[in-house]
Parts: sequence; structure tokens; C-alpha cells
Amino acid sequence: QLETLEQEEQERLELRAHPIERRTHMVSHQHGMTVTKTLQEGEAEQQCWSFSYSRAELRGLLPEGASLLLLRVLGCQRAVPPGLNFPAIDTEGHLCNSSY
Repeated sequence: QLETLEQEEQERLELRAHPIERRTHMVSHQHGMTVTKTLQEGEAEQQCWSFSYSRAELRGLLPEGASLLLLRVLGCQRAVPPGLNFPAIDTEGHLCNSSY
């Protein structure tokens, strides 16, 4: 019964005079999980979005860190069970399905 308590992702692109930095912070709480996305493009004002999801919506959630681990395990087994689907959170912070 593994559960993601908190996860932080950061991506930074250095494009000459226009760096872009994206961050995603996920934190579990009593009622579910809150996902906060921030975007900083060059000198522009930082943009921030926040989404909250209930525990029922997140049942079986496979965040990016867990997905990488699962891919390694499946690679070692050289097999993917048919119909392997998990709820996931996309790059925009919205719920989606992840199929293998």
C-alpha cells in the first residue's frame, strides 16, 4: 500500500535570453492531494495554478516517479500485462489516464 506523500518536479530550459522554468509540487493531505504548477518565462511575472483532487479521484494514482520505477520493473520482466492503465497527472496538472 504505497502512497505518494509529496513530490517535486523541476524543469529549466536555457534558451539564450529567455529561460523557462516549470515546477510541479504535489502534496498529499487528509482529503486528497493538491497539485501546484508554477511557470516562470524570462523576466515575466511568475504564473501559478493549483488543483485539488479527492482521494477517490486519485485511487491508484501513478505519479511520474512511480511511473519511472514501474517502467524499469516491466523492462526487467520484458512483459506488460494487457490493459495496464493508471490514473496520472499530466503536464498541466490535470487528471488523465496513463496506459502501458
